Amino acid sequence: MPRSSPARQRAAYRCSECGWETAKWVGRCGECQAWGSVAEVAAPTTRAAATPVSRPAVPIGQVSVEESAFRSSGVPELDRVLGGGLVPGAAILLAGEPGVGKSTLLLEVAAQTSRYQRRALYVTGEESASQVRLRADRTGGVHDELYLAAETDLGAVLSHLEAVKPELLVVDSIQTIAAADLDGVPGGVTQVKEVAAALIRMAKTRNITTVIVGHVTKDGSIAGPRVLEHVVDVVLHFEGDRNSRFRMVRAMKNRFGPVDEVGCFDLSAEGITAVTDPTGLFVENHEQQVPGTCVAVTMEGRRPLLAEVQALVTHTAAERPRRTTSGLDSSRVAMVLAVLHQHCGVRLHQQDVFTSTVGGARLTEPATDLAIAVALASASTGRPPPRGVVAMGELGLAGELRKVRDLPQRLAEAARLGFRVAVVPGRSGADERRVEGMRILEVGDVHSALRLLSLLGG
Repeated sequence: MPRSSPARQRAAYRCSECGWETAKWVGRCGECQAWGSVAEVAAPTTRAAATPVSRPAVPIGQVSVEESAFRSSGVPELDRVLGGGLVPGAAILLAGEPGVGKSTLLLEVAAQTSRYQRRALYVTGEESASQVRLRADRTGGVHDELYLAAETDLGAVLSHLEAVKPELLVVDSIQTIAAADLDGVPGGVTQVKEVAAALIRMAKTRNITTVIVGHVTKDGSIAGPRVLEHVVDVVLHFEGDRNSRFRMVRAMKNRFGPVDEVGCFDLSAEGITAVTDPTGLFVENHEQQVPGTCVAVTMEGRRPLLAEVQALVTHTAAERPRRTTSGLDSSRVAMVLAVLHQHCGVRLHQQDVFTSTVGGARLTEPATDLAIAVALASASTGRPPPRGVVAMGELGLAGELRKVRDLPQRLAEAARLGFRVAVVPGRSGADERRVEGMRILEVGDVHSALRLLSLLGG
């Protein structure tokens, strides 16, 4: 009987930053564009053989769904994003910038889980156990069913799982955990892939809900190989401004629920709390009408939020006037300025223009174009818009207003908060009977909208 030949070695090149592979060496990674990160690796090619199955295949109608029922995390806003709560055996990746509050949020989730007499294990690789205990004392998260371990070795983490047998596992973070039998530094492509695979395999076989904390790069994407986002069930991004206590959790991938939901939180020294009605954080209450302001209605996932846009126009002697934005897309503000100049006669080419939002809100949706235009025209003429007005609509280069999605939900939210007049694009299908107490003004272009609000000079 002939001897089997040894596995052939296939030469390949892999990026150490993101795990991208190519058949030949290149100086720059084709995925993450990093220079000098592509190195040669040797991978054996073998033929897969049939192995015994773990359990026989059954008709899909006979598969039980009781094991995958949602369980509340104890944090309602997080349950909203997840689609109902935590699913046993699910692998969740939570990524965010340093200091945004990822550890505080997950410690609160672990504490709430232990309050329901469900055991939770919190594994920290970035802090000592005493540091996490101090945070738990400050936020009221000390419970008998909440176990804490400070480990950076994968084998030790798996041993803790065997000993504690938790229903919830939190790993903070995957970039600090390493497998001793593999080469590479913690956080490298090889280490992250192996650690993630081992944790997810344990989560699926033991029905342990696993939440993994991930780092982000300077451009906001998740650090490490892209395969990490593919193998997990849920990918969450934790967002927030360092100058504000307001935080948002956004679902980028969710196998158990919608991917267009956001959760709102307030981060303070006492911990993190859910914000069920965040609109008041982004709308300023003026005692009298102020020029250069307008309230927009934007959609964060399925949730309508009202946010105030403010504009300031001042004369300048500089050759090139300043265009400064805060919380708004600078390119869209520049486009709105060009449309106002061309189609409405609002000449701001010799003035400094400053635009901002209230409360640190970030408005990138095109539906806020009309509110930006109203604020700029009001600041230019010095005439405040009428009280109780909201404006929504996408602005085209020809000055036309385009329809916006989810208009009934936006109007209902504005009416709930006391606004009585809404300026919307024409032919939107909205009428006064849809929202009680709300007067809806449909206009076809931005010039008609500004003329209707008496914000044009002359």
